[in-house]
Amino acid sequence: MQKIRKGDKVVVLAGKDKGRSGEVLSVQPKEDTAIVRGVNLIRRHQRQSQSQEGGIITREAAIHLSNLALADPKDGKPTRVGFRVEKDGKKVRFAKRSGETING
Repeated sequence: MQKIRKGDKVVVLAGKDKGRSGEVLSVQPKEDTAIVRGVNLIRRHQRQSQSQEGGIITREAAIHLSNLALADPKDGKPTRVGFRVEKDGKKVRFAKRSGETING
């Protein structure tokens, strides 16, 4: 079970976008990277093709998981993630800062 998943709200801990937050669009577990909406934007020169228009395109680049922390569901500040087993035997993630369970 991964600590950071698609759809999670995360805060950037290091790099040029330190302090910014966004939603995880995708996670690549083999490379230990994630793509976060509005974070680590790059500008690419795109050649025109039959399906796509040419020009300079701005899009998100992958960012390493070590530079991301989950945003606490209560106050939105960075928190570590823990795992616990509920009474019904289900394994869930929880925010160590507030103790609140993380949906998903």
